[in-house]
Amino acid sequence: MTPLVLVPGMMCDARLFLPQLVAFSRERPVSVVPLIGRDSIEALARDALSNAPARFALAGLSMGGIVAMEIARLAPERIDRLALMDTNHLPELPERQALREDEIAEALAGGLTRVMREEMKPNYLAEGPRKAAILRTCMDMAMDLGPEVFAQQSRALRDREDQSETLRGLACPTLILCGRHDLLCPVARHEAMQALVPSCVMDVIEDAGHMPTLEQPGATNAALARWLNAPSTA
Repeated sequence: MTPLVLVPGMMCDARLFLPQLVAFSRERPVSVVPLIGRDSIEALARDALSNAPARFALAGLSMGGIVAMEIARLAPERIDRLALMDTNHLPELPERQALREDEIAEALAGGLTRVMREEMKPNYLAEGPRKAAILRTCMDMAMDLGPEVFAQQSRALRDREDQSETLRGLACPTLILCGRHDLLCPVARHEAMQALVPSCVMDVIEDAGHMPTLEQPGATNAALARWLNAPSTA
């Protein structure tokens, strides 16, 4: 079976994909890329490629989707299929760029907890009985990664490139997936991505926000299973 490589979002680790690791590691090798030690999307993508199988299925969420698009740009011949989840193909807006250094300075000065809580407002996830528990998991991941990783990832996101041409050039089976209530990367953004990809499937996960992998793992895993089992173009 084709190996599956998962790329987590900002200040997240393998815990973001725990339901997917449980489901898909029964049938294929599954690995999670750590987004650490680099402050550019290209460098993170090159690190991922240096540790990845020769050919693999690639799925990224949020910042992980941005890195996944860069991996596809750098080495399209190695990507058997691509899943982009709750992500953004566009460069960062100038007004958001301007806020990054203040957030970095606060995080490095001991304020990472406040910065992350501000980033994960109540509207970060869809309403539901597991919302508080998922937010606790998000905070645990962020605190374990720490302020230096926050600074590196923030700079990488701030300076990211437009990936529209990468999407236009995709030739592998592609899934675009997002939560219905994702306010950070809304459905309309994913519809714009879908319009750029020559041939792809789009799935909107109901009752989910920015983290459908944890909010609605059953529906997310079903969509990923359909994508993994789609005929390859190779």
